[in-house]
Amino acid sequence: MSPIDMNQKIRTRFAPSPTGFIHLGNIRSALYPWAFARAQGGDFILRIEDTDLERSTQASVDVILEGMDWLQLDIDEGPFYQMQRMDRYRAVLEQLKDGGHVYPCYMSVAELDALRERQMANKEKPRYDGTWRPEPGKVLPPVPEGVQPVLRFKTPKDGVVAWDDKCKGRIEFQNSELDDLVIARPDGTPTYNFCVCVDDMDMRITHVIRGDDHVNNTPRQIHIFEALGAQVPVFAHLPTVLNEQGEKMSKRNGAKAVTQYRDEGYLPDAMVNYLARLGWSHGDDEIFSRAQFLEWFNLDHLGRSAGQFDEAKLRWVNAQHLKALDDAELARQVAPFALKAGVAAAQLDDRLPRICALFKDRCDTLADLAAWVRVFYVDAIERNAEDYSKHVTDAAQPLVDAFAAALQNVDWNREAIAAAIKDVLKAQGAKMPQLAMPVRVLTVGTAHTPSVDAVLELLGREKILARLKNR
Repeated sequence: MSPIDMNQKIRTRFAPSPTGFIHLGNIRSALYPWAFARAQGGDFILRIEDTDLERSTQASVDVILEGMDWLQLDIDEGPFYQMQRMDRYRAVLEQLKDGGHVYPCYMSVAELDALRERQMANKEKPRYDGTWRPEPGKVLPPVPEGVQPVLRFKTPKDGVVAWDDKCKGRIEFQNSELDDLVIARPDGTPTYNFCVCVDDMDMRITHVIRGDDHVNNTPRQIHIFEALGAQVPVFAHLPTVLNEQGEKMSKRNGAKAVTQYRDEGYLPDAMVNYLARLGWSHGDDEIFSRAQFLEWFNLDHLGRSAGQFDEAKLRWVNAQHLKALDDAELARQVAPFALKAGVAAAQLDDRLPRICALFKDRCDTLADLAAWVRVFYVDAIERNAEDYSKHVTDAAQPLVDAFAAALQNVDWNREAIAAAIKDVLKAQGAKMPQLAMPVRVLTVGTAHTPSVDAVLELLGREKILARLKNR
């Protein structure tokens, strides 16, 4: 196995199959090779492995591209599509034939099934028995008429295939445990493990960072690399991402598409932060920027145990990033969510950054923040029924009326509004909660808000008076 030249430019890849939407477990397998390439000044390549014609869809490709674009996992080359490279695969198959590394196998599916049944009955590992493998002095069966053979790769019979995995450590397979892999179907179409090797060879991939469901493919791929005289990449097989129930994350187990998190108002940098910690660590650092992640990331601190998704933790990480955003940038990002919540584009004004500043500590997502923003721009609001019955009482009406009257002519700034509140409380012999709570419920729909004078100033005199009246 030829070692990677440490002076060689790092080249990594993400190679998803477009057979369903891409979820967080999948996208983490894009994040680490992207981060490693960026941290090392290398190249990151996107390859779409679309040879499963029955299940591959353009819609799935679109979600992959959208998800990567949202997370700002920028690519240097690609996307390359395997179905557009069939001529290249066939040319390399001929190269392997000429080198004596492959042979035609005429064993039918029925014969293979019968062989496996006999092996299982004898408590043997089911595997192809090499019937059609040419050996010195061996007489092969007569070639059946009208049968198109598969092409099988001649796996070495003796010795060990091994590699030092950057995540799992030393991994070894006895060659005697591996049968001869089918690398081309009867119609000549190449199979997955072969295509991957040709792609990685042609794209000069130095590091293959992928899920550990590929560990069993790796010894076969190493053999193919070596037969092609190609450099064998460094491998890092990442542990599985589990869902909250401890099952492998998948569409079947309730995983959401990555793009759904975008639509729910998560920040891309927060998602990168969260996903990074699902299998890698930098000491005890929980919250970090994208720049810090790229400065710190290497393959030496990959975790060996499965990472478990926790939506509550993700919301917390997102909340930390949301709070840290500059108010003007936060306003820019929340604007589309405000429009989706029913605010007209023309209504959004210079109050928006100040509204974001006032409420961002109370919100986990951009969608949460947009719900608060909406209150400041629409005419009709929903009021919390429990808060309303508790605070908007007959006893509160005189206080609310007096406050409404006081607001008619007050200078419109936070200090003047605060002074008006104090004057009304003093004149009515009341305490702050007796006025503030019903005013909050009537003006913004809930008794739980930041400082009432700050909220009222941003809400505006006209809206406040209309809502205080409409009770």
